[in-house]
Amino acid sequence: MNLVDLRLYAIVDPERTAGKTLADLARQVAEGGATLAQLRDKLSDTRPFIEHAKAVQAALAPHRVPLLINDRVDVALAIGADGVHVGQTDMEAADARRLLGPKAIIGLSLKSMADIEAAPIELLDYVAIGGAYTTTSKETKTPPVGLDGFKTRVAAMRARAPGMPIVAIAGIDASNAAGVIDAGTDGVSVISALSKPADSVAAARELRDVVDAALAKRGRA
Repeated sequence: MNLVDLRLYAIVDPERTAGKTLADLARQVAEGGATLAQLRDKLSDTRPFIEHAKAVQAALAPHRVPLLINDRVDVALAIGADGVHVGQTDMEAADARRLLGPKAIIGLSLKSMADIEAAPIELLDYVAIGGAYTTTSKETKTPPVGLDGFKTRVAAMRARAPGMPIVAIAGIDASNAAGVIDAGTDGVSVISALSKPADSVAAARELRDVVDAALAKRGRA
């Protein structure tokens, strides 16, 4: 398993930049304390996707923030990204691992208890568990499970793989991030709360402070 710092996992998406360039958004969240970044681009053709990825990668490089690509293993390979994040309908983790090799970071989204039970934990570096809150960054057919349901899912993952890093996803901002950290996760994955504010540096710094304080309270400083 590759070491991965999930404390503030920023997702950048060309559909949600609030007028910033992708590179500038990536730079701002890195300056504010992001520990990991993901480029998610569901609309671009392959060539512009690669150009977006190169720009984001260059913006993150001075801050030593690893870049993962959502779904597109080919794009990750093309730019030499640090890894990929895949969902339940994307390329299987086994295929991504075979193509990217042992040093790549590979994360997987888990929505249901069935997903958690079936996750190929031996192939993964982290998992993303969602649903405590309502997401505003994409359409979803899965309603939020609330904090209690979220805690149940985190506990189930811990029972399967006690050392597996877990990041919380969906609807997280500075006002509710402490709740998912208290539930046992290692960090938060965020889109809108970082991209919408005019000052994404300040937004990232605020969220990182909340996460660090909640981890310290849990004895994880």
